[in-house]
Amino acid sequence: MTTRITTRPIAISDTKLFVAASRASRDLHKPWVTAPCDEDAFNRYVARFDGKLNHGFVVHIASSGELVGAINLTNIVLGAFRSGYLGYFAFSGFAGRGFMQQGLRAVVQHAFRDLKLHRLEANIQPGNASSIALVRKCGFQKEGFSPAYLKIGGRWRDHERWAIVKGTANAA
Repeated sequence: MTTRITTRPIAISDTKLFVAASRASRDLHKPWVTAPCDEDAFNRYVARFDGKLNHGFVVHIASSGELVGAINLTNIVLGAFRSGYLGYFAFSGFAGRGFMQQGLRAVVQHAFRDLKLHRLEANIQPGNASSIALVRKCGFQKEGFSPAYLKIGGRWRDHERWAIVKGTANAA
């Protein structure tokens, strides 16, 4: 039997579970991402999501409500571009089990169907094999390399650019 995964917009009511999951996942996330590990950081994180040009989602197991991970759809540009950026992370105990693949596919569908976006991009550090495998399984194609692209953990880090376009054969 396949575990049913659902996504929903992140909410302040997620604070306690989200912060606990982030704290427990520090080793998993380092050096790829810094997830909010206290209430103030979580509040700043949630405040970014306006529901228009920036969306935050939690991925959870439908039957238990356990948080599997988070997916962000940010910096959306409309008009002729109709594009946005994806960021995501799993929580310890759920990585590598296919749950984030289900969640990412749902968010990609939402972006293309409901938000009417045309293109999504995920920028991933080259050494993050798990993240690259995830986007590849969801139909993203590697487009290029960006040196010193994002500052994470106090360092400017190189990233690979992966993207998916609505209507392509591999679109989630």
